[in-house]
Amino acid sequence: MEERELNLEGVERQPLRAFTEKAYLDYSMYVILDRALPFVGDGLKPVQRRIVFAMRELGLSAGAKPKKSARTVGDVIGKYHPHGDAACYEAMVHMAQPFAYRYPIVHGQGNWGSADDPKSFAAMRYTEAKLTPYAALLLSELGQGTVDWTANFDGTLTEPMRLPARLPNLLLNGTSGIAVGMSTDIPPHNLREVAAALIHLLEDPKASVAALCEHIQGPDFPTGGEIISPREDLLKIYETGGGTLRVRARFEREGPDIVITELPWQVSGSRVLEQIAGQMRAKKLPLVEDLRDESDHENPTRLVISPRSSRVDVEQLMNHLFATTDLERTVRVNMNVIRLDGRPGVLDLGSLLAEWLQFRTDTVVRRLEHRLGRVRERLHILDGLLVAYLNIDEVIAIIRAEDEPKPVLMARFGLSDTQAEAILELKLRHLAKLEEMKIRGEQADLERERDRLEKLLGSRARLRRLIRGEIIEDAEKHGDARRTRLVERAAAQALDETQLVAAEPVTVVLSARGWARAARGHEVDAGALSYRSGDEFLAASRGRSNQPAVFLDSTGRAYSLPAHTLPSARGQGEPLSGRFNPPDGATFRGVMTGEDDSLWVLATDAGFGFVARLADLHSRNKAGKAVLTVPRGAGVLIPAPVVQPAEAVIAAVSDGGQLLVFPVADLPQLARGKGNRIQAINAAKHRAGEERLVAVAAVAPDEVLAVYSGQRRMTLRWRDLEAYAGTRGRRGSLLPRGWRRVDRLAAERAGG
Repeated sequence: MEERELNLEGVERQPLRAFTEKAYLDYSMYVILDRALPFVGDGLKPVQRRIVFAMRELGLSAGAKPKKSARTVGDVIGKYHPHGDAACYEAMVHMAQPFAYRYPIVHGQGNWGSADDPKSFAAMRYTEAKLTPYAALLLSELGQGTVDWTANFDGTLTEPMRLPARLPNLLLNGTSGIAVGMSTDIPPHNLREVAAALIHLLEDPKASVAALCEHIQGPDFPTGGEIISPREDLLKIYETGGGTLRVRARFEREGPDIVITELPWQVSGSRVLEQIAGQMRAKKLPLVEDLRDESDHENPTRLVISPRSSRVDVEQLMNHLFATTDLERTVRVNMNVIRLDGRPGVLDLGSLLAEWLQFRTDTVVRRLEHRLGRVRERLHILDGLLVAYLNIDEVIAIIRAEDEPKPVLMARFGLSDTQAEAILELKLRHLAKLEEMKIRGEQADLERERDRLEKLLGSRARLRRLIRGEIIEDAEKHGDARRTRLVERAAAQALDETQLVAAEPVTVVLSARGWARAARGHEVDAGALSYRSGDEFLAASRGRSNQPAVFLDSTGRAYSLPAHTLPSARGQGEPLSGRFNPPDGATFRGVMTGEDDSLWVLATDAGFGFVARLADLHSRNKAGKAVLTVPRGAGVLIPAPVVQPAEAVIAAVSDGGQLLVFPVADLPQLARGKGNRIQAINAAKHRAGEERLVAVAAVAPDEVLAVYSGQRRMTLRWRDLEAYAGTRGRRGSLLPRGWRRVDRLAAERAGG
């Protein structure tokens, strides 16, 4: 085939880089100006503006009967906004939700979603809608020459480029949006406060932001709640046009229960309940016994929290919930809007109100000029009609005699084309004498109105008074009380896990195979509990449920966990190997609970040890921390609590039945290490397994030393211990014959 040449004439050629750059910039500007950011004048995005205008065209005013939402959405996307119907309907729903808009623009009938699930609204074929009375603030002056009009997307209709808002809807209802490279987040405000600030700015155009904030205290959210940010922070937000503030739920006490009645803006009550219930399931919120949702039509928000007991500090509990759930949240503020010059920008409060007042002034001037033009046009026609009435016979004769009476009338009486046309359009019944009197009365009224309009347009002071009066009138008609309280508080802090747990007495029990559990109370016979086959009791420690339990293994490492997280003693506990990562082959040798300042004797059967403070043994690491240095071949003894360190003595017994008693003060207090010699144990015999330290105990003056040998128990009173007193590091004295094979020692209450 013959190869043809391609003709490239008339085809624009440009670098791909230039084309993509221009295309992306065009798209960015479209998103910024025509989709995501609101206009400072009416506070609306294009889709919202078109929905409101289409509803007006459908006659859906506040006093009209509502129509199906599908009808409205169809008109919007068919005439003005060629986008998806779902997105358009969602925008319409948003303007009707009283928990989303401080002053809803659309009044809906049917299911329009809930605060728990704003997108749970019914399909548009089911719901009906009309405009609210507040919408009149946006639309009432639309047909009075106040705004510019433009062709719709296909050029068959016209739509307003802006709506002539009588109040700054941008601040009243707020808005949010994400554009390309910028975003906007403006919270809603109270109508009366904004109106007061506008009046202040009208009277003092140079007013500072601080002066305006005397009227605008802060955002006013439709769901109420409390703004807890300091006033200085709020003032800084309004001075810079951006920042963050903290909003908190409100609660009341009803008997023992806590009732949450107001939530922060855009927070779901069901989500809050899920967050609290999740903490309860994870046993991280034992202060709460019950949780229920009692919200209904009369009480849109009623979340009930039942504390476990009357001793629970409600303020502390709520502070914890504020810090760990959406009951307190941060609201971002970024007052980024499209200004009067068509450019986006972040405005401080003073600049935003000043821009809106300029918009309102321009709108009122256009409205007055439009009305003045109509008045002058009507007066001009009335002047012509009066000429006709004064010369009625001649006018009738000209009309009857002439084929083209208009030019003859214009020439004979000096009339304009408009006046001559009005005369020719007169009906016979208007030729009565009474009609002439009506015209003269109308003419006098219009002349007075013309003079008033001319004075208004000729005086800035009169114009300001008019705008001021209209703002006051609208504020009285549509304003309401503030819903969100301003209460300066510190940001909530989550409670430490130990603070959340009730301080109940517990006994932590450890078995020989490393299974642990917690029994309620201190009067527990740990040895009488049931154990797994092949397992037996090893050690127990009395403490509180809000204290950590510290476990010591055979390598001298210490591990910590909250005592309240241990399973109940009704079962057989759980293996500590599932909670910690001890070295291979290590076994657990003891458990310690109590206050951080409590003291414990740590020792090895090689005869060495020291006194340790419990706080020094805590470890959040699952691998624990090295505390006691264990000589090769030695074993770790069960730790012994020291109750009265100033008066107490340490009792140590060897496997040969030699008991040594010396003051606790003779043994050093260390955070870690091997310690000092407690009792003389021959190192060579220890290595050969022929001699070792069996047990240690710290005995206070009001306690007795219990010596256990098999199933037998012998008690040595305080005065009996004097026979075994000696210097630390000596061998001690022999116990009575028959008691020289000791299994363990324990300090017990006298008479117990």
